[in-house]
Amino acid sequence: MNPFKISCGIMAYNEDVNIAKLLNSLLTQDLINCELTEIVVVASGCTDNTEQIVKEYIQTDSRIILLTQKNREGKAAAINLWLSRLPTDIEICLMESADTIPAKDTVEKMIQPFLNPQIGMTGARPIPTNSPQTFMGFLAHLTWGLHHQIAMQFPKLGEMVAFRNLVKSIPQKTPVDEVSLEAEFNALNLDLKYIPDAIVYNSGPKNIRDFIKQRRRIYSGHLFVKKDLDYAPATMKGSLVFKEVLKIIEYTPRNIIWTIAAIWLEAWSRILGYYDFHVKKHLPYKWDIAKSTKELKSVDGNSAQNSSL
Repeated sequence: MNPFKISCGIMAYNEDVNIAKLLNSLLTQDLINCELTEIVVVASGCTDNTEQIVKEYIQTDSRIILLTQKNREGKAAAINLWLSRLPTDIEICLMESADTIPAKDTVEKMIQPFLNPQIGMTGARPIPTNSPQTFMGFLAHLTWGLHHQIAMQFPKLGEMVAFRNLVKSIPQKTPVDEVSLEAEFNALNLDLKYIPDAIVYNSGPKNIRDFIKQRRRIYSGHLFVKKDLDYAPATMKGSLVFKEVLKIIEYTPRNIIWTIAAIWLEAWSRILGYYDFHVKKHLPYKWDIAKSTKELKSVDGNSAQNSSL
C-alpha cells in the first residue's frame, strides 16, 4: 500500500516563540506509512516575527506553505482557509496547535489507525511540560491526566489531531475546533481513536487568570457544539470527571488541598462559560490568548528550544 499523503495545518497567531521548534520537529519525524506532502502555516493577523520565521523555512523546504490572513478572524476561519485549498490527492489532514511540540514518532502513530477504513479521526496524548511541584503545574498535569483517563474510555481528542479529508469546513464561530471536528465524524458514523502513545508536549497556564480564561472558553465552546451539532464530549459529564479525579490523585495533604482548589477553579470556569453562552450570548471564537502557555519547557525543566524533542 502506498503511504498516506498528509497535509499538516498549523494555525498561528503570534507564535514566534515556538513556530521554529514545531517546524523542526515536523520536518524530522520518523515516517513509514505516511508522506508529509505539505506543512501549511496559516498566520492570522500576526504582529510578531511568525511570518518571517516561516518564510525562512520556506527557503529550505518547499513543502512549507504560508497562508496569511491580514486580520485575525478566529481559529476556525484559519482552519477553513487551510481545508478549502487542500490538494485533491491529500488523504489525511493533520492539525497541530502552534504552541505544541510532537515526539519524533507521533505523526506515524497517529496515521497508522487509518489503515482501518472505519477510523475517521485520531488524537495524540498531550503531556504538559510544567513542573508538577508547583500548584499551576499540578493543575496542568491533573487536567491533562483526566483528559487521558477519560479519552481511554471515550475518545476525546485535542492539541494534535488527524482526520480523513472528508470535512470541508467547521462552524466559523466555534471556539473548540477539535470537538467540532469530532462532531462531524460522529455524524459520518466514523470512529474516533485516541492514541495514548502518540505524545505531543504542551504547556499549561502558569497563572490562575489564564487557567480560568482557557477553561471558560472551552466550556462555552462545548455548549455551542452540543446545541449546534448535537454532540457533547465526555468531559462535559461532571460526575465522570469527578470519579476519575478520585482515581488518579495521590492522597497526600498537599495534593488533597490542591485538588479541592482545582475542582473549585474548574467549577467556577464552567459557571462563567455557561454565563457567556446562555446569558451574554457570546462565543469567544477569537479568544483572548493565554500568554503563559506559549513557552514550552522540556521534561527536564529546560527550555524546549534547547531540548531534543
